[in-house]
Amino acid sequence: MDPTLTLIGALMLVISIVLSPLSSRVGMPVLLIFLGVGMMMGEDGPGGIQFDNFELAFLIANLALGVILLDGGMRTRAETFRVGLRPALVLATLGVFMTAAGAAIVARWVFDLEWLTALLVGAIISSTDAAAVFSLLQGRGLHLNERVSATLEIESGSNDPMAIFLTLMLVTLIGNSGDSPTWSALIMLIKQFGIGSVAGILGGYLVVELANRIRLTPSLYPLLVAAGGIAVFSATNALGGSGFLAIYLTGVVIGNRHVRMMPMILQVHDGLAWLAQLCLFLMLGLLVTPSDLLPLLGGGLILALALIFVIRPLTVLLTLWPFAFNRRELGFISWVGLRGAVPIVLALFPIIADLPEAQLVFHAAFFIVLVSLVVQGTTMAPLARKLRLEVPAGEDPYRRLPLDAPGAGDHELMLFPLRGEPGKLRVR
Repeated sequence: MDPTLTLIGALMLVISIVLSPLSSRVGMPVLLIFLGVGMMMGEDGPGGIQFDNFELAFLIANLALGVILLDGGMRTRAETFRVGLRPALVLATLGVFMTAAGAAIVARWVFDLEWLTALLVGAIISSTDAAAVFSLLQGRGLHLNERVSATLEIESGSNDPMAIFLTLMLVTLIGNSGDSPTWSALIMLIKQFGIGSVAGILGGYLVVELANRIRLTPSLYPLLVAAGGIAVFSATNALGGSGFLAIYLTGVVIGNRHVRMMPMILQVHDGLAWLAQLCLFLMLGLLVTPSDLLPLLGGGLILALALIFVIRPLTVLLTLWPFAFNRRELGFISWVGLRGAVPIVLALFPIIADLPEAQLVFHAAFFIVLVSLVVQGTTMAPLARKLRLEVPAGEDPYRRLPLDAPGAGDHELMLFPLRGEPGKLRVR
């Protein structure tokens, strides 16, 4: 292996981490910084790195998204499903379909595409991105009311199967010159949701049993959970189900059961999720050539703004009106239709299948993700406060440390910040 490659890779990670504090100072999503560093080190930037291995990128992106979804699932409380499951599932199914259809109409007009290719563009950009949503909701200190945050988290973790189904169906249709595989498409949809749901829940209980029954060195528990989650993800994909849905549900089961060394597991997985996001967005930044985005500037901007200001709000309004959300909640859910890594990863399908217009589809998806992160990602926290949807943070401990002392049982040391005026704090 060329040591120069490892040096460049390590330097890219260091640069991204050092620049990450800019996120909170300028209100920019940290994922956008990672993406920008990747683009700067790419073919058109000072780094000049030529990276066009789409198969390797697809593999790395899938594994990284799996790790991110596992961590996000473990931090999703079961209570959120009771308040947000039904609206989130409607958004994750019917909402994705409506978004794809609306985006296809605009894409056909601005890019002068055939209907099937326009529908493919719509399908690829139809789902919100779990990595972006979890990063902004859980990593920015933003505490929303439970119903809104639950709907957004569950939607972002469960809407990938519908987007994948639509993308694969349209790739197959275009590759087969428009032949209509109606039954096979329906079976694919059922398998994506059905196998993904069952495998995820069963896999979660199996990982919990393994972690609780086997006595390991404390540092191995986070690795066991990570390996178990990736195993569920890969097995589900092999069976034709949605690995993304499966690993998210595996994380939900693990996070809501008693698991030995859980504080250490969450602490390590927080780092793993950040590493996955770093590698994912750096690689996606390397993969794109910024100069190829310039011809799409006008049409891409029209499509991105239509998605943000027209298609997403209409979809949210038409699908969530039966659930009695108020106008402020509907407005915020409409705004947080964040696009991130998933549309770019889905845009790799037509390239791998060697479809006509594949490069245009990929670059259009990338441009829309950039606009979404800049416009929606930078304004999400201020908008939540303006709409009065932010609630006070709970009295959760600042840090939880496992105490694995022999004979002491499974105990934790919890650290709480003390609030009050200096000199007036009393310990009782």
